[in-house]
Amino acid sequence: MRCFLTFLLSAFMMLAHAASEKKIIRISTDNTDLVLQVGENGRLYQSYLGERLLHESDLQNLKWNVYAASDGSVSKRGWEVYSGSGNEDFFEPAIAIRHNDGNLTTYLYYVSSSTREVEGGTETVINLRDDKYPVDVTLYYVAYPKENVIKTWSVIKHQEKKPISLSAYASTMLYFNKGSYYLTEFSSDWAKEVQMSSQQLQFGKKIIDTKLGSRAAMHAQPFFEIGMEQPVSENVGTVLMGTLGWTGNFRFTFEVDNVGNLRVIPAINPYASNYELKPDEEFKTAEFIFTLSYNGSGEGSRNFHDWARNYSLKDGKGDRLTLLNNWENTGFNFNQEILASLMKEAKHLGVDMFLLDDGWFGNKYPRESDTAGLGDWDVTYDKLPGGIPALVDAAKDAGVKFGIWIEPEMVNPKSELFENHPDWAIRLPNRETYYYRNQLVLDLSNPKVQDYVYGVVENILKENPGVAYFKWDCNSPITNIYSPYLKDRQGNMYVDHVRGIYNVMKRVKENYPDVPMMLCSGGGARCDYEALKYFTEFWCSDNTDPIERIYIQWGFSQFFPAKAMCAHVTSWNRATSLKFRTDVASMCKLGFDMGLKELSKDELTYCQNAVANWKRLSNVILDGTQYRLVSPYETNHMAVNYVSQDRSKAVLFAYDINPRYKEKLMPVRLKGLDANRMYRVEEINLMPSTNSSLDANGKTYSGDYLMKVGLDVFGFRATQSHVIELTAM
Repeated sequence: MRCFLTFLLSAFMMLAHAASEKKIIRISTDNTDLVLQVGENGRLYQSYLGERLLHESDLQNLKWNVYAASDGSVSKRGWEVYSGSGNEDFFEPAIAIRHNDGNLTTYLYYVSSSTREVEGGTETVINLRDDKYPVDVTLYYVAYPKENVIKTWSVIKHQEKKPISLSAYASTMLYFNKGSYYLTEFSSDWAKEVQMSSQQLQFGKKIIDTKLGSRAAMHAQPFFEIGMEQPVSENVGTVLMGTLGWTGNFRFTFEVDNVGNLRVIPAINPYASNYELKPDEEFKTAEFIFTLSYNGSGEGSRNFHDWARNYSLKDGKGDRLTLLNNWENTGFNFNQEILASLMKEAKHLGVDMFLLDDGWFGNKYPRESDTAGLGDWDVTYDKLPGGIPALVDAAKDAGVKFGIWIEPEMVNPKSELFENHPDWAIRLPNRETYYYRNQLVLDLSNPKVQDYVYGVVENILKENPGVAYFKWDCNSPITNIYSPYLKDRQGNMYVDHVRGIYNVMKRVKENYPDVPMMLCSGGGARCDYEALKYFTEFWCSDNTDPIERIYIQWGFSQFFPAKAMCAHVTSWNRATSLKFRTDVASMCKLGFDMGLKELSKDELTYCQNAVANWKRLSNVILDGTQYRLVSPYETNHMAVNYVSQDRSKAVLFAYDINPRYKEKLMPVRLKGLDANRMYRVEEINLMPSTNSSLDANGKTYSGDYLMKVGLDVFGFRATQSHVIELTAM
């Protein structure tokens, strides 16, 4: 009792001190200020978020409170940075706690703050504490000045005698006071990822969330854009762009209040997740990463691309491997000889690596379809008698690297793993089991399961150090929601499962830091920047129809650099030419998933030249600055260009999707060039014995002309494409 009274006395002393001075906390990039202020009541409020203020003295003029009509009178209310449930605020809170005595209220008061330099920016740490309960919340902000990106999260901790229950735990809260707000969201399904749609936010709440667990982003992607005063536009207007780093259930809440203010609350979804937090245990929320662009979403995307390559994407400044995958060519039907011949095809094509997909494992239950074998990561010896070592050797003999597909978080009931460890799978003890894609999700909240999943990777690499790449798949959402390991703490399952995944990924990265890995989840259902700390790239979609891919790649490019986005040339939509399919894939990280024997001589030559061109220009495409020029959502065409950091090289990709008869065709005006330099225009990726149809081919223009007048690159024929290289003279 004495300790608790001492705690209260010290808390009140700190509150009195905080109230006696105007405490201002400024979190800044080169372009944006987020200003927080301790109110007269000792609590922390947002007083400004917008373009960077030029004069430090102006911060003193900012107010922590706003005035709102209430019952016919006027009341004072602030934008509390981490509002708790049960206080005088009438809208959605950031945190909700059930205390040991059953009390559901939380009031957080400012205690202290500090700053320190971190890689790329400045970290601000703010300590808050409840005045009635021993509950602490620490807010973290990392501002990256050059990239104009801010990353923020919170940590919750307590010293109550027994566990408390968390029913809400947001990463942060952001507020805006504008005349109108327009949300661009990214909805999804298998083979139909990142479909963009917009709506005006009106009074009340708009929620985007997912409850799928492991395959979290199958129906909604964890990012959004909000246009202030006008719908999101590519090159004009103020746009908030935000994404949550969490490979599990997430929830974005957008709430417009009674006086037209907007609060944005990014969070781990608390659905079925009243989290039991033990005394002195820390609960870290997901990282929320955002940028405020004052020149449209294009500038915001470039902020994210630069930030990701510099600080968040695994090996963000390194090279990427071109590859040939076998899945679309062979499916499950292959053997050692077939794979060896495909490795030679990979070398002939000119790519760096051969990637073996699903179907190489299981003996008691061979992986001949998706109904069996998951969990048994031993080579099927009647199919591959030499095992992985023979495949690594065959790849070496062919002159390419060898990569392999795994899905270590999953198990088929028809497997030796499930027979030996049925308690390792997430499934209900008292209801009929529902199987999604004939499989179950392993319970990664269990440390033994984490060791097993890590062992899948480690065993392959220890026995076969020549394995150069992993494609890590995750095809099932969590079904049959019950953790045998957590028992009476089922509210912790969704969160602890994701943390278990991270424990495994961290171990892989720490012990095998130089092995590139593709993040895949039945297509693009995993696409967040927490997972991408451990993966060099992600698979955007199982849909490789080039027309569909134009929209998918346009959507993902809003938040991810081309370096992170895998795109493969396949036989999907044979009505389109091989050139069109290849040109669409070439605007991202290029790969192939087809047999060369189905190609004509000219098509093979074309592909070889396209691979060589992509490798030669990969530093421009993967590390250059991207400009989206013509939207497929607004026209029957699409165009995007990349510019090298020194602006000596550029690559323009232009696609005719489905032009209308004799429609008006507009020149494409490039962006990012040096206005005072001359650029030679050359169309590349041409079919053999075919000349360019562009009038500009072989000519030289100033960067100023190319950006103000542009090039005539669109035509009237459906599914035609042009890839144009521009070289400064």
